Amino acid sequence: MDAPVPAREAREAQKTLLESLTALGSAAFDPNTPDRHTAQQQLSDLLQRTPTVSLLPALNVLIQPGRVPDVVRVEFVSQLALLPLRSDGVRATLEFVFSVHPSNANSNASAPQKQGAQITLEALKMATRLLASPPVRANSVDWFRGIAPQLLALLDGHDGLELAKVAAYVIGFGILGRKSFGAPGMPGWANFAEPMLQCIDPTTSQTTSLKPGQGTTDRGSDSVIDLRRNATAVLVSEDTLAEGLRRLQTLVISHPNPGLTRRLLSPVILPLWALSSWSSASKKCEEDYCLPARNLLKIYLKISTAPDKAMPIVRDLLFEGSRDAGRQPQWQYQATDANENSICIVSAPSTPPSAAEVLQTRWNEIGPKSDALVELLSSIATDDEDISSVFLDLFSRWLSSKKPRRQPAKDFILVKEEDDNDDKLHGGSDSNPLVDVLEGSMLQKMMEKFPEKLAGRPNDILELVSGLLNQVDEASLAEDETVPLLMSLLNLVVTAPGFRKAKADATVVQSIEVSLGKISRVSGTEDINETAQTAKNLLLFLKYRDEIEDPKGENRAGATSTISQQQIEERKTYSLAISYITQADSPPPVRSEGLNLLQGLILSNSSILDVPALLVMMSSMLDENEDYVNLRVIKIFTVLADKHPKSTTKELLDHYVDANEMKGVETRLRFGEALLQVVQRLGATFSGDTAKEVGQALLEIAGRRGFRPKTKAKQEREQRMRDLKAKRKAPGGDEIAEDDEDIDIDDALLSDEERSRNEILGRIVDGWGSKRGSEDVRIRASALSIFAFSLDVNIAGLGATLASGAVDLSLHVLTMEPELEKAILRRAAIVLILSFVRALHDAREAGRRLGFGLVQQSQDDMLRILQYVADTDEDGLVKQHAIDVIESLENWKLTSLLAPASEGSDTLSGVSSVGGLAGLAGLSIDPTNIGTSTSSTSALPSRQPQPPRPRIEEIE
Repeated sequence: MDAPVPAREAREAQKTLLESLTALGSAAFDPNTPDRHTAQQQLSDLLQRTPTVSLLPALNVLIQPGRVPDVVRVEFVSQLALLPLRSDGVRATLEFVFSVHPSNANSNASAPQKQGAQITLEALKMATRLLASPPVRANSVDWFRGIAPQLLALLDGHDGLELAKVAAYVIGFGILGRKSFGAPGMPGWANFAEPMLQCIDPTTSQTTSLKPGQGTTDRGSDSVIDLRRNATAVLVSEDTLAEGLRRLQTLVISHPNPGLTRRLLSPVILPLWALSSWSSASKKCEEDYCLPARNLLKIYLKISTAPDKAMPIVRDLLFEGSRDAGRQPQWQYQATDANENSICIVSAPSTPPSAAEVLQTRWNEIGPKSDALVELLSSIATDDEDISSVFLDLFSRWLSSKKPRRQPAKDFILVKEEDDNDDKLHGGSDSNPLVDVLEGSMLQKMMEKFPEKLAGRPNDILELVSGLLNQVDEASLAEDETVPLLMSLLNLVVTAPGFRKAKADATVVQSIEVSLGKISRVSGTEDINETAQTAKNLLLFLKYRDEIEDPKGENRAGATSTISQQQIEERKTYSLAISYITQADSPPPVRSEGLNLLQGLILSNSSILDVPALLVMMSSMLDENEDYVNLRVIKIFTVLADKHPKSTTKELLDHYVDANEMKGVETRLRFGEALLQVVQRLGATFSGDTAKEVGQALLEIAGRRGFRPKTKAKQEREQRMRDLKAKRKAPGGDEIAEDDEDIDIDDALLSDEERSRNEILGRIVDGWGSKRGSEDVRIRASALSIFAFSLDVNIAGLGATLASGAVDLSLHVLTMEPELEKAILRRAAIVLILSFVRALHDAREAGRRLGFGLVQQSQDDMLRILQYVADTDEDGLVKQHAIDVIESLENWKLTSLLAPASEGSDTLSGVSSVGGLAGLAGLSIDPTNIGTSTSSTSALPSRQPQPPRPRIEEIE
């Protein structure tokens, strides 16, 4: 059936474009052209008016060697590299790259993928290299300024979630992940990070500050200002703010780079807190502003390594905007209407309100804000210690503000020294009443919600209480409001079920008992007497604490072995890593941080690791189709292989072989890649039972006898379903006519030669799949490739039986499977033979005796088969590989006639000076002394110093 009219017209237009570009390009750069300037102008006009989607494939064809003169080719390459700067250049470039790098899962290679569906990691890396590397004719500033709006627009997800992930990968790894472009102040950071951050906090820009009216949407700010309450100017409209949050969230959750995530989120922690805890937010406001900000805040708090990461939020619990006079502009968040449906950023008065004014006007917000922060801390806490750490830090700060003139106990640091920024923000070293109120509110909320979790660090709490009780003045006990709180905290710790006095620091406990004894002897008013009685009861309880819980003293300190502090820390790290990895809502950066923690424990040879369970968990993660995380999981497997090679290789082999036929081809190939990395990591230790099991499994997979009954049954069911659908669509057996709409427009733009090539590629990809229950060709080729690499790593570890079996299998593949779709299998087979020859050569050069090699008959058979393949195979790469292997094998035959280097070094000085001829294997000739002796007593070469003499031997 003839191609439809639109398809024919598209091919004709593409052909005309190629001819026009070739003619004008040749004329524009030909020195003999009379009017080169006119031709260059015409070429420029043609390039400018041609749509990007048509120009990309045309230029890609013309830059192939031999299509146009070299000078024209250089110009076309430059024009092709600059196409992403067009308004639709980035999208067109991405789709073109993905169309020429189809996914293996796509059954028809001639059908381009739509909107990046099932994009392979190789295609993603190529697209990243094209977009993240400025071409020669464009500097980095202009380049990133041109492509940034397009990539940021793709983050919105309007063109598909896959393209949004692609844009996040290009931005996160290709641009912001590189120090030369992504560091603060660099062009990549200025054009990608700052536009998003500036939508959330206008003061984050290092180059320019927003002026009134900037950052608003195209509808203008006049229609927005009337809706604001007491707003002098709109700095960021509500749509722009929501867009910045959405883009930042997409970028952060689409790549597992904790370092970049911390760099992006650390400047906007307080703005994110203000948005996530917005009071009286409507459902729309919650979805557009609060939820994205809360998700970003959780990610940052989870991956942040700072011990006091939550303290900035506590001290600025009521944050609503920046009022720092040193940073412009001063701004604040504000709702756009009374229904709290959206939030914008407006300019703030230059004079910030005082602490008293804030407490008077926003007192009702302190409680809900404290509840929100406590809930946030509870959602990210993995164990009780996280909560107790925050509480302990808060409690020490709050108590220190109540005793400004007291000096802490000797050698006890109560509060760390604040830096200059904190001093400026909170009024220098003097206590800030607003901060005191906020910290006190948080303490109250935490004691109400987590009374049992606050005793997670008893030693630290006892040390804190000891230092503060030493400062108590018995004469002014009635005026000291910290003593009752200290009593409550001490009571909370000592009455906890797991507390043991014998495990605590004896010096600290003794100091507390002394302080309690002093307080218990004070008398006076009713409140003082009550405090003294409480101290007396605590002193008595603390004295007999262990006897109450353990009257027989069976569990006293020293009766049983105690767990070291390092083991406790390692167990906490392990629990934290597992929670980061296994939580269903963990984004890629958090999961990546969990893998980093696990890797640290493995490298430190931690005793708390459950290796079998860890291997199962890593395998389940490798089952997921998340390329970014899979790379980190493979790294974990390689690290585990150093400590547990047999268990690791067995786990990977089980999933790679897939005897139960539960996994897809892509998943098995990922396990094959992990197995390859593990073999590389093992190196010379890849031997013994481990190498034998791996080699046998690989040869079984690569063999032609592999049968998968479940796969065959599934294929038969699918074929029956296809036949049934065909009968329903075309009753009577009539052929179904192909509609014009079914013809892909991209296929229509191709020439007849290119369409024919794509059809061949489609048949090849279809032929890769399993047929009648046989093993997939890609898996077989993968197994041969892994075995070839194993030969390079340690051929002696595999042994003669496996090595010879692999060579025989490769030769049979070359002779018995000449089909076009088996080309990748034949390539892998030839590479295996080359690896075998190279391994023999390397072993000989190193002086290692393998115990096996190639006899003359085997060499002749291999050369004969390889020469036949080089002459008859239809795959060009297979033919070239065969020629290379023939050359390598002939060179090895020549070098095998010479004695190894280790033997040559032992020869007499006179012989070694002659060169290679003196070391011919099988001969013992000293050419420098021929004729000096005629006697010969032995036919074997001697290593003992003897008088020089000629030796004649008969050689077959």
